[in-house]
Amino acid sequence: MKILVIGHPDAVLGFSLAGVGGIVASTAEEANRALDEAQASKEVGIVLVTQDVAELIPARMEHLNLRSTIPLVVEIPSRGGVPEGQASLGDIVLRAIGIKL
Repeated sequence: MKILVIGHPDAVLGFSLAGVGGIVASTAEEANRALDEAQASKEVGIVLVTQDVAELIPARMEHLNLRSTIPLVVEIPSRGGVPEGQASLGDIVLRAIGIKL
């Protein structure tokens, strides 16, 4: 099972340094294409979508958050950080896959 990041170039680069693959997306079309690829892949088990990209496709993200099981789609904070009152990236990963960062 692989983890895939879809997001801003900085996020994709940062995760790639930890050995996690990624796809850069800056438009709704690119984000949808990347999600289609991730869902079609038998190897991808978890998809991390940065918040800025998730905001480009809110209806699809809501649908995936409610219904997606494999791959599990999780929204993570963008490079701007965690907005006040929202869970940190560590908390999100812990809830999603049970690993504490």
